[in-house]
Amino acid sequence: MLTDLAVRKAVARDKPYKLSDGGGLYLLVTKAGQRCWRVDYRFGEKRATAALGVYPTVTLAEARAKRLELKKQIAEGINPAAKRKIDKITGPLANVNSFKAVAEEWLDKARREGRADVTVGKLTWLLEFAYPIIGDRKVGEIKAPELLAVLRSVEKRGHYETARRLRSTCGQVFRYAIATGRADRDVSADLRGALIVPKVTHRAAITTAKEAGNLLRAIDAYSGYPVTHAALRLAPYVFVRPGELRQAEWSEFDFTRNIWTIAADKTKMRVAHRVPLSRQVLAILEELRETTGNRRYLFPAQGKRDRPMCENTINLALRRMGFDGTTMTAHGFRAMASTLLNEQGHWNPDAIERQLGHAETDDVRRAYARGEHWEERIRMMQSWADYLDQLRSGAKVLQGSFRKPSAS
Repeated sequence: MLTDLAVRKAVARDKPYKLSDGGGLYLLVTKAGQRCWRVDYRFGEKRATAALGVYPTVTLAEARAKRLELKKQIAEGINPAAKRKIDKITGPLANVNSFKAVAEEWLDKARREGRADVTVGKLTWLLEFAYPIIGDRKVGEIKAPELLAVLRSVEKRGHYETARRLRSTCGQVFRYAIATGRADRDVSADLRGALIVPKVTHRAAITTAKEAGNLLRAIDAYSGYPVTHAALRLAPYVFVRPGELRQAEWSEFDFTRNIWTIAADKTKMRVAHRVPLSRQVLAILEELRETTGNRRYLFPAQGKRDRPMCENTINLALRRMGFDGTTMTAHGFRAMASTLLNEQGHWNPDAIERQLGHAETDDVRRAYARGEHWEERIRMMQSWADYLDQLRSGAKVLQGSFRKPSAS
């Protein structure tokens, strides 16, 4: 029988010895003089032996506790041998288990997967709200009320949408922790419905022909920084996302085929996007090339050759021109183009959507709508540029549908 006294006598022997308690647990003294705890068990139809540690580092009481834990695993249908292999793999990760450590691992993974720097930057900024409260907590021990306290601290500042995005981001961190063996569940899921839902406000945009004409004339009269003026002039013609415009690089333009190709890592949908260049756009670019053609970006920041203009530059220019935040924004050029092009009735709606860089959200429709409508988009972009010139000059523009009447 295993007792502390019997164990001490066994380890004092000079030859191999096996001392068992009859319940599968035994102390094995090897030829090399090692004193090892072992336990025999059966899982399913197979017999196996598990090592429980070395005496005296592991005492008799601790060995019995480990045997009890192994029996519990078997009772729950867990294979102890398989669990040891998993623990060996996940063990190093489990030692780095604070929420902040896991979050930073996840962010590093996002970078290596090719997520845009601006996206990773926003995720990092969001997580900074959580670190003071739960950053040092073990990610697997964090409860829903603790995460709610983080989100409430953001809501108190009136940043309701930020709180919602932070909940979603924390949820991704928890799911990564589950995948790497450091948490059992995503507690952010328990907080659905617990946050204030912000009132949806659409970005301000000018969407009538008359107001668009006034805007274009105001842009022509802009007297600020010439590079900003060029960006303002170009925005209505190409109607790309503001980030895509301000980060435009000369290397992206093919002046032989008159195409601007925006790399996938700069687009929202992570798909390369092509923009046909109209005569008007080419003329603006030709003028701009004299100013910034020897630099990386079309629109570099003032005094910083290797950095694009600030994300608020165009919005600030619009404010200076008299268009407040409830009237027009940099993003509003997209809504203006979408509305007026659809109202014209000349163009396939899918061609307009493709030119806006929108992805089809319906899975079935996306499977069949693989065409880019490229030739139609080339014609559309030149027609759109001519239309804007008419609006700028104050020419009368007919409204209404221009579709062919259906055959009677």
